[in-house]
Amino acid sequence: MAAVPLFLLTTLLPLLVLTAQQDSSIVNGREAKPHSRPYMVSVQQNKRHKCGGFLVSDSFVMTAAHCLIWRQNLTVLLGTHDISENQKSNRAEVKFYHIHPGFEADTLKNDIMLLQLKTAVKKTKEVQWIPLPKKDKDIKPKTVCSVAGWGANKTKGYASPRLLEVNVTVMDRKTCKKKWVLEPITSRMICGALNIDNKGICQGDSGGPLVCKGTAVGIVSFNDYGNCNKPEKPNVYTRISKYLSWVKCIISSVN
Repeated sequence: MAAVPLFLLTTLLPLLVLTAQQDSSIVNGREAKPHSRPYMVSVQQNKRHKCGGFLVSDSFVMTAAHCLIWRQNLTVLLGTHDISENQKSNRAEVKFYHIHPGFEADTLKNDIMLLQLKTAVKKTKEVQWIPLPKKDKDIKPKTVCSVAGWGANKTKGYASPRLLEVNVTVMDRKTCKKKWVLEPITSRMICGALNIDNKGICQGDSGGPLVCKGTAVGIVSFNDYGNCNKPEKPNVYTRISKYLSWVKCIISSVN
């Protein structure tokens, strides 16, 4: 089975009755404290959630490259906990889509993209950007991190309009490679450990950050297709530290 990206593949209904043809969002997590993650954004098309993302500067949102399927007329919702509410003042338009030149849609290698906003946003209590890791810094196995997103909390479930979060533990890459026999797990990826609580991500969480000690170290990329509740394969994230030169080049080019 090929790696399956974690965006919502259906045409979505209004948020309160949002469903996914496949699976969606945080599994066995909890509702986040409102505005406790001021860097989180909902990447939307026609005011409907498609992917997650996070602010890395006043003009750029980082997300997964496979979210490029909705490149036309994307907006991002900033500083919002409940995305079902009318959020006109918190919406920003996307000016340019900076997709990593090495992105491979079939393997999801280099699954990273920067969305350049038309207008720089102002830092407030509800809107802030998150720090990025140091160059080539890896995350040690058994490190406890967290991930957040909007959507359903079980396979083929319903989406939550409010932000959900969950703690996840990093798995060593060697073990992860053995689990993903047919998929290339590279040093540019981070794996989330399988656990008895089956906590983690699912379709709808694409592009959200894996956060360790207040730093965004990964980007939600793919999971065990159709098996969010009891996955047999680890969740996989793009390892941000391997892309810092590219990220800094893009951001500095407009500053």
